[in-house]
Amino acid sequence: MIEVRGLKKAYGPRLAIDDVTFTVGKGEIVGFLGPNGAGKTTTMRILTGFIPATEGEVRVAGFDVFEEPYAVRERVGYLPETPPLYPELTVGAYLEFCAELRRVPRAIRSVRVGATMERVGLRGWEGRLLGSLSKGYRQRVGFAQAILHDPPVLILDEPTSGLDPAQVAGIRELILSLAGTHTVILSTHILSEVEALCPRAVVINRGKLVAQGTIPELRAGAPGGAWTYVEVRGIDGPKLGKLPGVEVVEPLGNVEGWEAWRVRAAGDPREMLAARAAAGELQLRTLERRMPSLEDAFIAMVGREGGPA
Repeated sequence: MIEVRGLKKAYGPRLAIDDVTFTVGKGEIVGFLGPNGAGKTTTMRILTGFIPATEGEVRVAGFDVFEEPYAVRERVGYLPETPPLYPELTVGAYLEFCAELRRVPRAIRSVRVGATMERVGLRGWEGRLLGSLSKGYRQRVGFAQAILHDPPVLILDEPTSGLDPAQVAGIRELILSLAGTHTVILSTHILSEVEALCPRAVVINRGKLVAQGTIPELRAGAPGGAWTYVEVRGIDGPKLGKLPGVEVVEPLGNVEGWEAWRVRAAGDPREMLAARAAAGELQLRTLERRMPSLEDAFIAMVGREGGPA
């Protein structure tokens, strides 16, 4: 449903987007992940036809964004980071206006607006002025205008930015309800958002594609691979590091009187550590095999605060 190939966007001598290629299949929810300033919003604006690309090919729902922009816009719902709302309009009047712009037939317009408001949790808010709404409800209105014409493709740019936890949960429920029936690309820098919503993600940094794949695949790309979390007594770090197969031991602090360690070994050291505990060589409270987190992988790919990795 979304095909991006060799995409470039230049502002003078600077490339904001540099040779980015990815696809999003029908019914998928895919995260578009990167630090602030990575080029996410620029890419979203190109996908929706709001700004032109310098080079490359972009197709949405089978139509070329540059050659058939109106056909693309008919099939795309776009939620920018800050929805373009008119504070002097009521919720109902604004959505009726959006339905007209989206060419929803007059005969079903009111029914479509009502059904959309019901879907996003705005039933009963028809008469409220947009300027009086909290950010969470403004975001719901933005969501409503994006899905009003029942587009097959949704492009969401930082949909939960600045919302409180309850509002975030509500927006995430809305996004998940679209899975399967809509193709969704979700631009965000919030890792927990991607893990909660997206089976697959595309990662960019400084305008370049740095990784793409399923969330487990991205985690597996973190340096060091799987590791073992242990909480022990009766053995210090140097001795723990000399046990058979152990390669790296990293202290994680004291947890209720037990020393916590991150242990990396050539294989899985749990059986060996359990045997040592059974032999009385150490006391063992916790022994867990853990995979790298998405945060571990993300930092490895883009560096801290978006700097080079």
